[in-house]
Amino acid sequence: MAASLVCSIKLSLLIQLFILFCLPNNTCLGLQTKRRFSLPMSGRTWYSGGSTWYGPPNGAGSDGGACGYGKAVEAAPFSSMIAAGSPSLFRNGRGCGTCYQVKCNNHLCSRKPVTVVITDLCPGGPCFDEAAHFDLSGTAIGRMALPGRAEQLRSVGRVPIEYARVACEYPGRSVTFRVDLGSTPNYLSVLIEFEDGDGDLATVDLKETPSGGTWRRMMPSWGALWKLDAGGELRAPISIRLTSRYSGKILVAKNVIPARWRPGATYRSFVNYE
Repeated sequence: MAASLVCSIKLSLLIQLFILFCLPNNTCLGLQTKRRFSLPMSGRTWYSGGSTWYGPPNGAGSDGGACGYGKAVEAAPFSSMIAAGSPSLFRNGRGCGTCYQVKCNNHLCSRKPVTVVITDLCPGGPCFDEAAHFDLSGTAIGRMALPGRAEQLRSVGRVPIEYARVACEYPGRSVTFRVDLGSTPNYLSVLIEFEDGDGDLATVDLKETPSGGTWRRMMPSWGALWKLDAGGELRAPISIRLTSRYSGKILVAKNVIPARWRPGATYRSFVNYE
C-alpha cells in the first residue's frame, strides 16, 4: 500500500514537471513552436497624427532619402509604400526601417489601414507641428483613398490620420547588408535592410572569422547604416550580430560579408527574425 502511494506521488510529480517545463516550448516532444513577433501584425492601439505627401503622385517620395535606401524604395518589398517621418519617428536614423499602419477617416478615405516603412526624414513645416507626422509617398497616400478617389485625396494636402506601430513583414526575404561605397579594408560601413519584426536595431556587432570569437561594436553612421573603423585591416569572412531595439532579440548573420568583399556590393544572409 505504502509503495503504491509513493509510486503515485512520483508519477504525479513527473506529470507536473512535464507540464511546467516541456509543454510551453514543446522541448520534450521534439517540436518547435514558431516565434511570434513582439509587435502586432496589425494596429491594436491607434494614435492621432498628421500626414502630407511628397514626390511624384504615384511615386516613392524622393530619390534616395535620409535612411540611405536609395532607389530600393521603388522596388519590392518596399514597393513605394514609404514615408518620411517627423523627428519623433525618424529618431536620428534609428527609426529607419520601422513599420506603421496608417489610415484616414474623411469622406475620401477607405478607412482601411495601409502599411508604410520609414525610409526618410521629414525635416520641417508640418513635421514640427505635430507629435507624429508622416510625409507619405504619393503611392502610399493614394492607397488610403476610396477606389477612384486617390487624386482627390492627394489634392487635400494635409490629411489627419491614425497610426499604429506594427511588425514588419518581408515574406521570402532575409536580412541584407549593402556595403557602403566609402568602405575600405580598414573601415566597414553597411546598410542593413529587410529586418522582419521590430524593424529597428539597438546594437550591431561584427566578428572577424579568425579573431577567436571577439565581437566588436559597430556604431550608427547615418540613416540605416552602421560602421566600424577597425584600426587595421579587417579579416573576412565577417559575421554580423543584430540586436532588436524593441524586443531585444538577437540574430547572427554568420560569415555574411565574404572574403574579397567589395564596396557597393550587396550580401544576403540566410537569416531573419521570425
